[in-house]
Amino acid sequence: MLSFIIPAWNEEELIGQTIESIHSAATDLEYEIIVANDASDDQTAEIAESMGATVVHCNNRQIGLTRNDGAGAATGEWLVFVDADTLVTAGVVRETIDAFNSGSISGTSFPMFDEEIPFTARVLTPVLRISFRVLRFAAGAYMFCTKEAFDAVGGFDKKFFAAEEVHLSKSLHKQGPFKTINSRVVTSGRKFRMFPQGVMLVTLVMMAIPGVRGIRKRPKLWYGERKKQL
Repeated sequence: MLSFIIPAWNEEELIGQTIESIHSAATDLEYEIIVANDASDDQTAEIAESMGATVVHCNNRQIGLTRNDGAGAATGEWLVFVDADTLVTAGVVRETIDAFNSGSISGTSFPMFDEEIPFTARVLTPVLRISFRVLRFAAGAYMFCTKEAFDAVGGFDKKFFAAEEVHLSKSLHKQGPFKTINSRVVTSGRKFRMFPQGVMLVTLVMMAIPGVRGIRKRPKLWYGERKKQL
């Protein structure tokens, strides 16, 4: 069974679309949706529950730990981590299942963005996509692994407040094959539109450097004040 795990903090504007995309993409499959609600003070939890998701309540202010809490409630043997601002397609789910069935232990779908993003991001994103594929790194918007492998490496490392999916990818490499699927999820480009290009540029570059730990604490990228959905 597939366990879709969505970490969420104040995502009432987008989480409904994300959950609906999973329901549509996973039709006729055995699956569950778990929303790890990181102390939201909006209607995130209520929306998720109304759409059939299991809500796990936590208070971490750290996305990796929040994903871990969601994984702890999962009952499926295959874990799929989806960001709350990301849309999943049937092709993505189909390729994910094919990857598992062909022996992959973990993998990712490198995302496309929903709207126009700043020039710097447009230039850098293709470079990162190629780098992540070559280095076998997962993109946080959508990554998957077996529950057995996830438990074996201890889940997301609590030391990291950003690029935690990159570090988890490296740990999972020791457990078995990694697969970057060809189908791509669509994620929001809101961070690029909300933060100065320089901040995002430094963060993206540092994420692509193996072993980097210089972005341990950038919580405002995930838990800072948000504009209304763009």
